[in-house]
Amino acid sequence: MTSIRHNTTMGNGDPVLDAAREMVLAVGVRRTTLTDVARRAGLSRMTIYRRWPDVRGLVADLMTREWVLVASRFATEDPVTAAVGVVRELRDHPLWRKIVEVDPELLLPYLLQRRGSSHEAMLTLVESAIARGQTLGTVRPGDPGTLARAVLLTAQSFLLSGPTMLGPLTQDDLDAELATLLERYLRP
Repeated sequence: MTSIRHNTTMGNGDPVLDAAREMVLAVGVRRTTLTDVARRAGLSRMTIYRRWPDVRGLVADLMTREWVLVASRFATEDPVTAAVGVVRELRDHPLWRKIVEVDPELLLPYLLQRRGSSHEAMLTLVESAIARGQTLGTVRPGDPGTLARAVLLTAQSFLLSGPTMLGPLTQDDLDAELATLLERYLRP
């Protein structure tokens, strides 16, 4: 299922984001230029510059598209199942892996200083899943916004710091612990 989702990110109607994805996967964020993206997309540089003044803004929009696509499972799945699945899928996502391996500093502002549009979109998805679960009686009472923030922070820590806890634990072990943690936090 993971590879199917990854393939659906390409060709979604935005040739600039698709070209940016290809460039970042090929050379990383620091070595990607708007000129290279324009060339790959078959557009002029000015067309790109009208929408994005720099590569960081373009990559931020690309990350939002990619991460929200993965997180869209919150729209249909139980919040615990969705959170664990999103962590698992993002961990294996080629763009995520490339950024973490080559340009991890790109993530720091979103971890330490401010929420980005990806966070905002994911909070909306998680909050909706929690509210739906509360209506169904599968999620405990409480402010859905507060619960969503706690779920997102927990999932984010497993995504970012999980690799430091491997050996003798496996990714599957950590995923199971994340599920247990969220089950106990969210269930009535």
